[in-house]
Amino acid sequence: MPPDASVTGWADFDDDVATAPSSEDLALLGALAADLTDLGYTVDGVAALLGAQAAAALDRGQTAPALLECRRLLGGPRRTRAVPVLLWLLGEAVEQQDLRAAFPGTGVSGLEHLRLIEPVGAEASGPHRRATVDLRPYGSDVAGNLWVASDLGSEQRPGPLRRDHVLGIGGASLTLAQTVMRAPVDRALDLGTGCGIQSFHLLSHARHVTATDISERALAFARFNVLLNAPALDVDPQHLGDRISLRLGNLLEPVAADRFQLVVSNPPFVITPRTGGPEDTYTYRDGGLAGDAIVENLVRDLPGVLSPGGSAQLLGNWEISGSTAWDRRIRAFIPAGLDAWVIQREQQSPVQYAETWLRDAAEDRDRESYLAGFDAYLDDFASRSVEGVGFGWIWLRRPPAPSDLVRVTVEEITHEIEQPVGPHLAAAVARSDWLAAHTEQAASGSGIADEFLLVADDVTEERHQRPGAEHPGIILLRQGAGLRRTTLLSTELAGFVSACDGDLTAGQIAGALAMLLERPDAAFIAELLVDVEQLLREGFLVPLP
Repeated sequence: MPPDASVTGWADFDDDVATAPSSEDLALLGALAADLTDLGYTVDGVAALLGAQAAAALDRGQTAPALLECRRLLGGPRRTRAVPVLLWLLGEAVEQQDLRAAFPGTGVSGLEHLRLIEPVGAEASGPHRRATVDLRPYGSDVAGNLWVASDLGSEQRPGPLRRDHVLGIGGASLTLAQTVMRAPVDRALDLGTGCGIQSFHLLSHARHVTATDISERALAFARFNVLLNAPALDVDPQHLGDRISLRLGNLLEPVAADRFQLVVSNPPFVITPRTGGPEDTYTYRDGGLAGDAIVENLVRDLPGVLSPGGSAQLLGNWEISGSTAWDRRIRAFIPAGLDAWVIQREQQSPVQYAETWLRDAAEDRDRESYLAGFDAYLDDFASRSVEGVGFGWIWLRRPPAPSDLVRVTVEEITHEIEQPVGPHLAAAVARSDWLAAHTEQAASGSGIADEFLLVADDVTEERHQRPGAEHPGIILLRQGAGLRRTTLLSTELAGFVSACDGDLTAGQIAGALAMLLERPDAAFIAELLVDVEQLLREGFLVPLP
């Protein structure tokens, strides 16, 4: 039995889910992949086909320029290249003769067998076919050109989304993929896999990936996507269990007995009024609990599936009461004995939040239904005195051994940052670990005082002063990469930073400044080095290699 094998194996998520793509015919999937490759159906290929403006509009969800360009292309030599764009990205009906020309290996019957298209109207023999799924190219930074199947969105198939909608490549999934720290691991967990995007990335640095979801349809989509992209993902279709397995169940229940070095999750964190039953929720975003309890429970339970030294990265929402600091509630979620780093990226009012998620599922098309939904959101938030909702990233780590020196950092960073930010977050964790080790040494009199420091390559300094003033009133350090922090320096700290060229130790620089400023006392040096540690922690300074 392969590692992490489940009693609900791969085959259980195929033909039993008639509303998801079929992945039983590996030869047919190979033919489809070959046809898509020949069509140039990649992110760059579609952009070149449509032109920069139409492609950019399509990325924003505006389909009109792309549709007009594709209709123009139907009259020229690139007619076949327009077919998959019309079919799967724009939701247009396509003539069978165009499908035959575009997919000579797969054929119309093959596309129907894979459950990617269906006849238009009641006549199966009619001349037109339309998409049953969204199948789009994905430019992965770890596996190159891939394709991802998911449910059609409201711009392709008008009307509210189905309640068991399987989300495709969304902003949140891309955010998480760019945020994950990608160190090599033996076993990784994609919790709430959806269509499988996070698993794609995990397969690049994990020996084995377990993907879970509460939705059988989602697991069927994930299975199809992995098999369609098997060569690029370094997966053998005949021995899938060697690299990846699927498990059906709610959150951590399917893996309660397992341990992982890395857990990645874009959970169903959306705060939703509990006004009806399960039939009134969207499985891809609603966790089925009141308020932010889904994130609270997940954060508290995750340590149970982490190996010693293992970490978890997830996205989440948390409620904010008007009478307390924004970080109070999310801090309360974090279990004792765990390293944690929470970054709030955005905060919305209840009105903004309701607007965002009602529009997300196209529930704003019917005025009265929209008003009822909005009212339910506002009443739900008011019942808990919620005046804001935070969104952000959560990183948790189980220490290799029980320790009193766990570190919990909760901060707000709302400005634009560099993407992918995962490598920069990993570097920050490494610096924090380095500092923790030196903090332990400080008790014996060493600490960072004996270390040689450098200013990070991306850091610049700004000085501002009033006209005619002898000295600057404001001195700033700015990062050009990563989290792009800005920090305000005192005159003494600015002097310290300017001397960090690797020639003198931190203790020697601090001592020289103490003499220069006529403050040769141990307290001044100790306080200065505490500020230096913060500059190291945030990446303005780095140890000499």
